[in-house]
Amino acid sequence: MPFSRLTPLLAEALSERGYAAPTPVQAAVLEEGADNRDLIVSAQTGSGKTVAFGLAIAKQLLEEDGRVGRVQAPLALAIAPTRELALQVSRELMWLYGKAGARIVSCVGGMDPSRERRNLSHGAHIVVGTPGRLRDHLERGALDLSGLKVAVLDEADEMLDMGFREDLEEILDATPDNRRTLLFSATMPKPIVALAKRYQRDALRISTVGEDRGHGDISYQAVTVAPSDIEGAVVNLLRFHEPDTAMLFCATRDAVRHLHASLVERGFDAVALSGEHSQNERNHALQALRDRRARVCVATDVAARGIDLPTLSLVVHVELPRDAEALQHRSGRTGRAGKKGTAVLIVPYQRRRRVEGMLRGARIQAEWVSPPTAEAIRNADRERLLATLSAPVEIEDEDRALAVRLMAELSAEDIAAMLVRSHRARLPAAEDLIEQGASPAPRERLEGPRPGFEDTIWFRMDVGRRHNADPRWLLPLLCRRGHITKQDIGAIRIAADETMFEIPRHAAARFVAAVKRTAGGDPNGEDGIRIEPVQGAPREQQRQNRRAGPGGPGGAAAPRHHAKPFRGPPRGGPSRGR
Repeated sequence: MPFSRLTPLLAEALSERGYAAPTPVQAAVLEEGADNRDLIVSAQTGSGKTVAFGLAIAKQLLEEDGRVGRVQAPLALAIAPTRELALQVSRELMWLYGKAGARIVSCVGGMDPSRERRNLSHGAHIVVGTPGRLRDHLERGALDLSGLKVAVLDEADEMLDMGFREDLEEILDATPDNRRTLLFSATMPKPIVALAKRYQRDALRISTVGEDRGHGDISYQAVTVAPSDIEGAVVNLLRFHEPDTAMLFCATRDAVRHLHASLVERGFDAVALSGEHSQNERNHALQALRDRRARVCVATDVAARGIDLPTLSLVVHVELPRDAEALQHRSGRTGRAGKKGTAVLIVPYQRRRRVEGMLRGARIQAEWVSPPTAEAIRNADRERLLATLSAPVEIEDEDRALAVRLMAELSAEDIAAMLVRSHRARLPAAEDLIEQGASPAPRERLEGPRPGFEDTIWFRMDVGRRHNADPRWLLPLLCRRGHITKQDIGAIRIAADETMFEIPRHAAARFVAAVKRTAGGDPNGEDGIRIEPVQGAPREQQRQNRRAGPGGPGGAAAPRHHAKPFRGPPRGGPSRGR
């Protein structure tokens, strides 16, 4: 459907930006009957909703000739949760209404408030800002909303989550009762419903979530790893894809700080964004990404709101999103404006079932893959290098002269080898991860004990198949808790509610002492798993349990078992899926 219902100046502006037809959400707000009503719109990040509400307010801004008239007080107000998103909205509206002559003023934290007040005093057709700064201008008398015709709340659910309810209510209470109110929200929790009921009249409900879901230009992958390999998997994903720009999502500022420091230490050009960074630090980080001085951004969900990076081609969910909506918001940072993007979820083995349910809820088809190996990364590096060197370039005379000197002193093969070596020296090293297919330790021995395990002591852990126990993540856990290596762990036998494993007798005392020292911490995490020695081999232990009954040997209490799937914090990785 073309933009047939728009004024020529708006249609011309859209055409110059490459818009041939509206996205689903843009088409919905342009439908006949929607242009004078309050709207509640659910649309995903990256669906073109900024342009959508820009088009939706056209009738309240433009006169019959398609241009704006002279004003003192603003006609339209757009409120966004973060500085970055507000500035992005302002930039979009500037090109959309530039030909119509609209004057747009931004009011956001981190900018000079006195300059904003001067801009407001000169008159504005549209004001775009964050709740706190708009409320400040309103209370100081710099922002006059008495003539407002339409108010837009962008990402309203996020504004309420961030604690802006009082600011929003004070701003909206200062506007005329007959204004239009457009509420854009990816989700519709109860606070949003209450806000709509209070400030809207007979609102038209528009939802394009089903059509936009999954972002057709985003390829989803789920990578299963041992919890101790999460950081290594991040490194290998970055090295394998070599994206122009990548965004890595963590759940907490502590996780952002740790991962950012680790990547910088490994040689990646990375920046961090979280709640602990000042506005000036955020500005420097974003500018570094736009200038290509940095290629990796480690961020929390809230800190990444409103960030629009045209070169972003890879999103990695280092810590799992809390729900399907958060997955959509994070992934929507890439795959924009017709460009292809990749979103990768790093899934600890024991979380796979939960992630599968999240993907079903989001109606996303994800490909389950193994993390890139060091060999796969080397192969990709070779292909990228060959493609780079084969690309046609203009060679200056000075470069040719230097090439002639090199050819006189060295063979072509030596020069090429030195070039390859120089290229590889700039690349961070890949990580060796726990192999996917095979179990790290044998579960059964067919022909007697393997060397070094003739005399062992068996231990019990209070997690089993019911808790998604798997040797691939139990092995790193035992090494960390017991201060041993995988060579010190023999057979691992996983039952429904418990796991038994053997340790050589000569290492058992050291293992027990280390387990006691590392116990505690998060009672629901890895450090809360109970590990204790048992008498005899697993089959003997099972016979003793059956003879003793439910109470266990000697009437002692049975081992404690988790009532729900174990969700422990992997070392150096996520603390839990939020």
